[in-house]
Amino acid sequence: MSEVRMDHISWVEYQSRLANRPVLFLPCGALEQHGPHLPLGVDAMLASDIACRVAAKIGGLVAPPLNYGYKSQARCGGGQTFPGTTSLDGEHLIGVVRDIIREFVRHGVERLVLVDGHYENQWFLTEAIETALRELAPGHPLKVVRSEYWEFCPTAVLDEVFENGFPGFALEHAALIETSMMLALRPQLVAMDKLPDDGPAQFPVHDCYPQTGRGVPPSGVLASAAGASAERGHKIIDAVCSGMAAALREEFSL
Repeated sequence: MSEVRMDHISWVEYQSRLANRPVLFLPCGALEQHGPHLPLGVDAMLASDIACRVAAKIGGLVAPPLNYGYKSQARCGGGQTFPGTTSLDGEHLIGVVRDIIREFVRHGVERLVLVDGHYENQWFLTEAIETALRELAPGHPLKVVRSEYWEFCPTAVLDEVFENGFPGFALEHAALIETSMMLALRPQLVAMDKLPDDGPAQFPVHDCYPQTGRGVPPSGVLASAAGASAERGHKIIDAVCSGMAAALREEFSL
């Protein structure tokens, strides 16, 4: 199998492979607390690992991940009150992603996928894509897909994985899905002996600023991760990768 990671090949090989118009993936994550049992870099790790698996299925390439994202919000990431959570202003995230897209265009990339692993990133990534495309000449062949990887997990798989009911993706921060995926992909980074018994978090329907951490469990975990396992992680990963690969084959006529 050919190496899919862009930063692991030479510029000569990269240039040669671009001649076949491959899909190039840009994983987008964050540096954000994920409870006492998971590392700060979960979002970028999972987005990158998913991108590499999908790229292998469709003959794509994967750029190094963005390890910083937009500010954590209480109701989907625990918020900005935790040490270690290190975030970008929206305008800076937009600018960084726009600049990267410009560079990919200069390389000759025509098919680009942003794989988002951080809930709060999505609209800033969208703005970066829109502003980058606006700069291109009419008829330029660049096509960009933005996706949050978890959206490709079918309801049937979620029903199988969550015996007591799926709490929703927003509350699944550092909970069963991410913990199971990390157990499947990077088990050496998971401390199951430190798994908290928090959640589900209870929040008002409004947000207040400055952030205070209201409603966020002390551990930063928004729903229970009890029952997390590598087996469940593999089920989720396999479903997500198959779904994303099928969608991209259709979008890019592969």
